[in-house]
Amino acid sequence: MLRQALSVPSRAARSSLRIASQARLSRSQFYNQIPSIATRAAQPSISRWYSSEAESTTKEATDAVKEAEATASEVEAALKKQLEEKEAEIRDWKDKFIRSVADFRNLQDRTQREVKSAKDYAIQKFAKDLVDSVDNLDRALAQVPEEKLNAAEKTEHLQDLVNLYEGLKMTENILMQTLKKHGLERFDPSGEKFNPNEHEATFMTPMPDKDDNIVIHTQQKGFKLNGRVLRAAKVGVVKNSSR
Repeated sequence: MLRQALSVPSRAARSSLRIASQARLSRSQFYNQIPSIATRAAQPSISRWYSSEAESTTKEATDAVKEAEATASEVEAALKKQLEEKEAEIRDWKDKFIRSVADFRNLQDRTQREVKSAKDYAIQKFAKDLVDSVDNLDRALAQVPEEKLNAAEKTEHLQDLVNLYEGLKMTENILMQTLKKHGLERFDPSGEKFNPNEHEATFMTPMPDKDDNIVIHTQQKGFKLNGRVLRAAKVGVVKNSSR
């Protein structure tokens, strides 16, 4: 009975010790599980904070890129407009330069022509006055009959006439050579076709053996100064047709 009475309290004590140890173990496991529970509870809020910050950064970067692209487009458009204006200005100045060069060359050519014309026709008034004297010399030579010049026997007076004629003829030849050096030439259109730019018809006459508009007689010889008609020749022209 005594062993039995002692064993009962002993078992009760061991039971209480096991219960106490289990309680401590349960508490320690509970306390160990608190940080992990807290961590798991905080993880969603941390994820949401990082996600919001990333979205904000991405949006700001996108806005910055868009703003940079817009600025670049504006700068490009401004530069393109400025380039077009400069190109138009260059074309305008190039056109002005080409026109100026052309005008200057035309001015040079016109000046050269005017200088040449002034040089060539500087003696025009003098030449007009001189041709009358040449005409008088030509008329004087024409008054000497050819039979007297070609006579087999020449008297003293006839020989004097021939000598005078030859002297006047030599003078005329030298004068015409001198005038030719300065561009003044005499022309006789006898036998040529009538040219209204060089000839002045004083009369017309029919001649069946000749064609129309042929010069058959020269009343007054013409003169040219450097290729330009100074005085038209006065001529008689054939006119066969009745019309």
